[in-house]
Amino acid sequence: MAEILVLADHDGDAVKKVTLELVTLARRIGEPAVAWTGPGAEAAQPRLAEYGAAKVYLAADPEFDAYVAAPKAELLAELVKRAAPAAVLVPGTAEGREVGARLAVKTRSGLLTDAVGVSDDLSAEQVIFGGAINVCSKVRSGTPIIAVRPNAITPEPAPGAAVIEPVDVPISDVAKQARITERVVQQRGARPELTEASIVVSGGRGVGSGENMGLIERLADSLGAAVGASRAVTDAGWYPHQFQVGQTGKTVSPQLYVAVGISGAIQHRAGMQTSKTIMVINKDPEAPIFELADFGVVGDLFKVVPQLVEEIDKRSG
Repeated sequence: MAEILVLADHDGDAVKKVTLELVTLARRIGEPAVAWTGPGAEAAQPRLAEYGAAKVYLAADPEFDAYVAAPKAELLAELVKRAAPAAVLVPGTAEGREVGARLAVKTRSGLLTDAVGVSDDLSAEQVIFGGAINVCSKVRSGTPIIAVRPNAITPEPAPGAAVIEPVDVPISDVAKQARITERVVQQRGARPELTEASIVVSGGRGVGSGENMGLIERLADSLGAAVGASRAVTDAGWYPHQFQVGQTGKTVSPQLYVAVGISGAIQHRAGMQTSKTIMVINKDPEAPIFELADFGVVGDLFKVVPQLVEEIDKRSG
């Protein structure tokens, strides 16, 4: 079975969900081999094994995480040369896409971005024009490098060995030209992280003001959910941009997505349409978001949401 190389995304202490998604996808088309940079591989090994990783290439030198993108691209290029994988999967994050682009240049290979799936023939499934059109693309030369959209794949456990294989790849002086000088840890509250939450409650223009986003937060807290927002809300300054769900924001794919006061513009739908169950609360019965809804409530959110919170609290209490 051909090896599929996966670039791990981690924070040094724990492997991120997108890595488990990539390992799951790699397992469907070949034998997953994870490329890990810096510390934390030993602690993450059981988790990677749980999701089917066969091998972990470990570049333990902390210098790999001290610079911007380039060292990781050099590592992957060397692994492509040594192991000749059938494809390389990278997270479709800002860093992952840059690493993929640099790797494509180094290996003279094709790069496909924003993939939501990969077929047995290594062609990538992509959703373009804000989710309006599905296309299938395939790399014609070199080793296919595919950046996969976070939350496009559901992580599925399967036993694997996750054998750690240390690799010694020197970092060139050219790759050290952009150093990371500081990392700021974002303070996290009790709510789950938006892109990894199993339930997301998002507010849209219909909430009317930043103060009214408190209603969305109360509903989210009653469900143990993360809070999201439409672009209209973040552009208006009602909620921080890091919580924007959509084509130019974050892509989510929770078990339950609750859209409150969101009309359903294509830009927003592109970021949440793969959610397993979608519930909509909107006073406009013609709102496009209802086209995606599994459950819909046509009504004033300022009346519906408090009743919903009350009922949830009553059942959970």
